[in-house]
Amino acid sequence: MTKRIDMVVEQGGQNEIRPDFFREPPVRYTGGDLPWQWEEDGMICTRSGAWAAPGCHDGCGVIIYTDKETGKFIKVEGDPESPYYQGRLCARCITLKEAIYHPDRVLYPMKRAFKDRGNPEAWQRITWDEAYDMILTKFAKIKEESGTKAVVFHLGTGRGGAPYICRLMYAYGTAQYAYMLSGNSCYVPRVAACTVLMGTYAVPDCSQNHYNRYENEQWVAPKNIFVWGNNPIISNADGNQGHWLVDCMKRGSKLVVIDPKLTWMAAHADLWLQIRCGTDAALALGIGKYLIENDLYDKDFVDKWCYGFDEYYEATKEWTLEKTSEITWIPQEKIVRAAEMLAEKPSAIQWGLALDMTMECLAGSAAVVDLWSITGQIDIPGGMVTVHQPFNCQTWNPPDPAEWLTLEAQAERIGGNDFPALKYSGVVLTQADMTIDQMLSERPYKIRANFIMASNPISCTAQEPDTRMEAAYKNAEFNVFLDPFMVPTAQACADLFLPICMYPERNGIRSIYYHIQNTNKACQALGEAKSDMEICFELGSKWRKEMWPGETLEEFFTYTMKETGLTFEEAREENWIYPEYHYYKYANGEQRPDGQLGFNTPTGRVELYSTLFAQWGQKPVPHYAEPPFSPYNVPARFNKEEYLEKYPLIMTTGARQWASFHSEHRQFPHLRALHPNPEFEIAPETAEKYGISDGDWCWIENHLGRIQLKANVSPILDPSTVALDHAWWFPERQGEDRLDKDGKHLGSYDTYASNPNVIVQAGCGESGFGNNCKSQMCRVYKCELDEIYGETDMREIVEKFSPNEELM
Repeated sequence: MTKRIDMVVEQGGQNEIRPDFFREPPVRYTGGDLPWQWEEDGMICTRSGAWAAPGCHDGCGVIIYTDKETGKFIKVEGDPESPYYQGRLCARCITLKEAIYHPDRVLYPMKRAFKDRGNPEAWQRITWDEAYDMILTKFAKIKEESGTKAVVFHLGTGRGGAPYICRLMYAYGTAQYAYMLSGNSCYVPRVAACTVLMGTYAVPDCSQNHYNRYENEQWVAPKNIFVWGNNPIISNADGNQGHWLVDCMKRGSKLVVIDPKLTWMAAHADLWLQIRCGTDAALALGIGKYLIENDLYDKDFVDKWCYGFDEYYEATKEWTLEKTSEITWIPQEKIVRAAEMLAEKPSAIQWGLALDMTMECLAGSAAVVDLWSITGQIDIPGGMVTVHQPFNCQTWNPPDPAEWLTLEAQAERIGGNDFPALKYSGVVLTQADMTIDQMLSERPYKIRANFIMASNPISCTAQEPDTRMEAAYKNAEFNVFLDPFMVPTAQACADLFLPICMYPERNGIRSIYYHIQNTNKACQALGEAKSDMEICFELGSKWRKEMWPGETLEEFFTYTMKETGLTFEEAREENWIYPEYHYYKYANGEQRPDGQLGFNTPTGRVELYSTLFAQWGQKPVPHYAEPPFSPYNVPARFNKEEYLEKYPLIMTTGARQWASFHSEHRQFPHLRALHPNPEFEIAPETAEKYGISDGDWCWIENHLGRIQLKANVSPILDPSTVALDHAWWFPERQGEDRLDKDGKHLGSYDTYASNPNVIVQAGCGESGFGNNCKSQMCRVYKCELDEIYGETDMREIVEKFSPNEELM
């Protein structure tokens, strides 16, 4: 059910929230014909968007059921009326009750002494006033003695917190905003490459921009969808839903899957390209050469809307079918077929993390952007559609530091002056590797405090052994941690813990690219938990009130969504709000802030030859770099022959699981039952070669160390490759660090016992982006019985972590 509203709110001009590069058509479509709350069978039903906590990227449309008499949470179901999600939920969302009433959930602010870090017994309950006073006092002292640059604000993977924590740190006066993954190698490199080459981001058109979805008269299903370097039916990353691709398949779309693993989508694809890990740029360059030399590219689009075609073609010339096949291990005939399918219109590319996790990820991402550009797929129905934050609403992208910080403060961002691509591509993060180095070395100055929100870095993103990242956090004199649970990073490093509420217990706004929907509070927060947004609003208002308009958080929400013409309460009544979507924006003056035709780049065209990369001293055309550790390459400090003889297997990691989102959800019984132990996948012939049976606990080892995972013998991988679960910790084990019998640190909740980050080499590419998390070398061998750390006992998990009846 849909309501059309002609908008009268003024748009355009100056917008403090975000540079106003996009002006929405003066029409919006909403779900205002539906109630946002109603009564049913003794329950109150509340329509909402499910952005964390707990959660993932997606903010699924849900109906929350609470008891009419007590107000207590009962259950959550998918909202079948939601155009975006259409009632579909994953297992993580359905187990919400186990999160809300979890016996280990932290419900009150807590502190402990610096000397007691790592001691679970040292925490003391305090009030919110005491907690805020601690932050204000300590941060004020640091500001006076060392400047605001000595405090770093940290956030985990995206789901709505970025605008709030960024505004908070700007209110404090610093530009130190960190995501602690080596090379910032998650999503950000693809966004940066798109922004530099196209002036905006692009996604596959699965009708998600339209309120009436598959019935929209302009939309057509992609003829071909390339799933490149991700498994969207499990990951559903960055707001793009895997079930959309299945819906398109039902409407005739063919699949081309580029993945070293035979995923469900690869098994159902018309063409599967089993690529060698880390060679995506080589494949893209080889396809580009074939497209050009066989007249399969869109000459008209290239002539009118692309810049630097000749230079791009020159960069592809060395990538013959023979060379591309040799490097990627993909048969030539499959490369040819993929190129022919990509040339058909409309075709779209659903790309993922594998493109980010190579050392020269900007070049690799640029090579893929160039493919959809030269084939003329941009902004056509069923192609690669350009997107932005609807109504310039601040819910996903962080605000520009230039709006609030002095030039001097902006220049203090760690890595900004070292990596121009990081500084000028629209990314507001510090460079992760330099941030860790500085936290450890105290050069050029000491990082004295960290404010860590929605992140568990030592479990999820801490590359290299010797507890390097843990030591970096411990080198600060004060660490503030925000989370619903006492995760390893908090237990090991935090001095002050602030409890975060679950999404049914708070108000908020959910949006990524396509529409806006309220997160509506359906029940009271347990204990004294607050939302991330509320904490940022309350603290930030104490530092710089003019940055936080409104007397309540809901009034601030209204301010951030002012271009909708609605208050937060009015938006709640509308359920979801879609701007009217236009195709071919570049041809109609809707892609640039000056209203001119073309793209928001220096040349006004898609830059196959990037004038910005050239200006920044980088190669202006895409190129390929062999992974530092591969069957063909190891760093010069090693003897190549000896190294590859000792570590003959390609190791990849980071694939998503149904039962978890990165390091989250390990303590929920139903989800843990789906995946009780950390596993690695290994081909049957490789397992037989090394005497490994399904279910054996094994060591995965390289020059950095070794970790322990359980073998999952499966034919879905090439015999050369093993694939490891990532981000494991064991909430049922002790919170204090302990040593194994060989003296290895297992970390808080044994987070280093089975974590592939321990054996992933840190370090970024020449742009400051990228890390080869998905392409390392290793060996595999069985554990001795007395070496095994322990099998998960699901009876213990159920006994420890079943919902707390007293809270219910």
